[in-house]
Amino acid sequence: MGHLLAPSMLASDFANLQRDMEMINASEADWFHLDVMDGVFVPNISFGMPVIEAMAKHATKPLDVHLMIVDPDRYLKTFADLGARVLTVHLEACNHLHRTLSAIRDLGMLAGVAVNPHTPVEGLSDVLNDLDLVCLMSVNPGFGGQKFIPKTFDKTRKLRNMMNEAGSNAHIEIDGGVGLNNWKSLVDAGADVLVAGSSTFKAADPHAAIREMKGLG
Repeated sequence: MGHLLAPSMLASDFANLQRDMEMINASEADWFHLDVMDGVFVPNISFGMPVIEAMAKHATKPLDVHLMIVDPDRYLKTFADLGARVLTVHLEACNHLHRTLSAIRDLGMLAGVAVNPHTPVEGLSDVLNDLDLVCLMSVNPGFGGQKFIPKTFDKTRKLRNMMNEAGSNAHIEIDGGVGLNNWKSLVDAGADVLVAGSSTFKAADPHAAIREMKGLG
């Protein structure tokens, strides 16, 4: 089993969402990555429930929903009802992370935790067996198209070692600035889900870019 590719719909053409989703459906990509932003936890507002409800009607691949919002517990059931397969909350936004992860799993979703670039992965050591995915932010969250932070390679290796020691089979997802120039190094470091926004949708040939980042091109 190779790594998964999750194109970020934040980089798609919002005026042609259905067209862009059908392109992903027909591609070698694995998940749709959906960034939900509230303008409080991050300095941007992206899209919310009505848009995701519309997107879910067209998606033939799992929805990987990344909540960049304060107090995400308010909405866990809502996103389960919308059809999220993976639901990721931010470590920095959860006062009771273990409880939140348990609630996500109880709702039938895979439970993910995202950490910002400045947050050390050691803070996850007590929940590594209670989660299904760790999303390492490789840019400061809030906007697409940002420059990749190189320290992410060290963080990925450190987290993979922590998971191996804990006996955790969770995914390591990298989100931000992933592209043709660094995807392979990230997989070599231990990542197995790559979020690719601009490098997918802004490519001259998105299908070819997806194939290449999947290691198939």
